[in-house]
Amino acid sequence: MSTPLMPKATAVWLIDKTALTFEQVADFVGMHPLEVQAIADGEVAQGIVGYDPVANMQLTKEEIARCEADPALRLQILASATPAPKARGKGARYTPVAKRNDRPDGIAWLLRNHPLLSDAAIGKLLGTTKETIAKVRDRTHWNSSNIKPRDPVILGLCSQSDLYTALAPLGERANVPLADAQADDAA
Repeated sequence: MSTPLMPKATAVWLIDKTALTFEQVADFVGMHPLEVQAIADGEVAQGIVGYDPVANMQLTKEEIARCEADPALRLQILASATPAPKARGKGARYTPVAKRNDRPDGIAWLLRNHPLLSDAAIGKLLGTTKETIAKVRDRTHWNSSNIKPRDPVILGLCSQSDLYTALAPLGERANVPLADAQADDAA
C-alpha cells in the first residue's frame, strides 16, 4: 500500500482531528504504532503542523467515519492521491577531471575515423560541446599541438555499445555495414 504525502504531518492531523486508533493511523501513514502514540503524547513531532488528508484528496470523510466506527478496519488511500514519479532525463554526462584532457584526443579520433558522424552525435557521445569539436577539427584548440587521435572507448570516455549505437545510423547512410565499421574500430 502506498503511504500519503508527509506522513508525520498527516499523522498529527489524524490524531488531533479524528477518533482513529493509533494502529489505524500508524497503518495508514506507514509508521510504528508507538511512534504514533509518541506523537499523541507530544514527545515527537512537536513543531509539525498537521496536514489535512481530506483537503488534499488522500482520504474522504466517509472513509474516516467508516474506520472510526470499527477499529478493526484500515484506512484506504485514494487511488489518485499519490502522484506518479516524474521520469528524469539523463542530464549532462560527467567526465572525471583526470579524463577531461583526453576528450580532444577522442574527438580527433572520431573525426578521423568517422567523418560522417555529426557534431551533435560526437557531443552526446563524449559529453562535449560543438565549439570544442569545431576547434579540434579546425586545429584552433589551445592544445592542438599535443592532440593525438585515440579511441574514446580505450580512453574511457564512452562505452563500446554507445559508440556502436552512434555509428549504427551512420552505417546505413554511408552504405557501410556495421561489421566493417567495427572492424575499422578494432584496427
